[in-house]
Amino acid sequence: MTAAQAGVGRWIRRYQPAATGAPRLLCLPHAGGSASFFVPTARSLAPDVEVLAAQYPGRQDRRFEPCAGSIAELVDGLVEELEPYLDQPLSIFGHSMGAVIGFELAGRLEREYDHSPEILFVSGRRAPSCLRDERVHVAGDDAIIAEVERLSGTDSRILGDEDMVRMVLPALRADYRAIERYRMSSTTAGLRCPIAVLTGDADPQVRLHEAEAWRGHTGGPFDLQLYPGGHFYLTSQAGAVLAYLRERLTARSDQR
Repeated sequence: MTAAQAGVGRWIRRYQPAATGAPRLLCLPHAGGSASFFVPTARSLAPDVEVLAAQYPGRQDRRFEPCAGSIAELVDGLVEELEPYLDQPLSIFGHSMGAVIGFELAGRLEREYDHSPEILFVSGRRAPSCLRDERVHVAGDDAIIAEVERLSGTDSRILGDEDMVRMVLPALRADYRAIERYRMSSTTAGLRCPIAVLTGDADPQVRLHEAEAWRGHTGGPFDLQLYPGGHFYLTSQAGAVLAYLRERLTARSDQR
């Protein structure tokens, strides 16, 4: 049985079966996030779309593994385990830090496997050419928690649980370090695959021109979807986001 059939691996999880030949979507979580964030996505899109979700080291069932030190290290781990899933077309959805991982991963797949993603969906993240000097990862624990609260990315009940905070903080700090130190590689500057940008209209992490700048990172079609909400607009606007993903993915599948 192949990894794709089993749907089990250290880096790639499959929570819901899909119809034979269904379009395949790899989902990449945000900083501090885990594969289980996309369980509702998998349930909602099944059986029309096969949803895979990435599990980074240092959290949940991988919590005893060292966290990755860079975006490149995360991409390396994903590429190695993703090979069995390249037997059919693959699209990628990444939110926040996951958008950058998806961008670099798409570049690796195009260069090394001649496997261009059907669509790269980038959510809640400015284009990699739009740099900001951010240093949350060197701040104290309270400052990191305050930043997460500002972005409304973590349930307030978890932030109020001292044991849970202690468990989550190492992964959060490592992820912030990876994304804040990230700089686009020259080999990934331009992709062949289409890029679709999804962002909240009140996201403090993404200004409109920074979202539109993704256009310069693809030689293929470009689309920009603006939703009401902040950095985690995709939670409050889940219905609209899922409808958009389903429409784009199944349309590509029908065209093949």
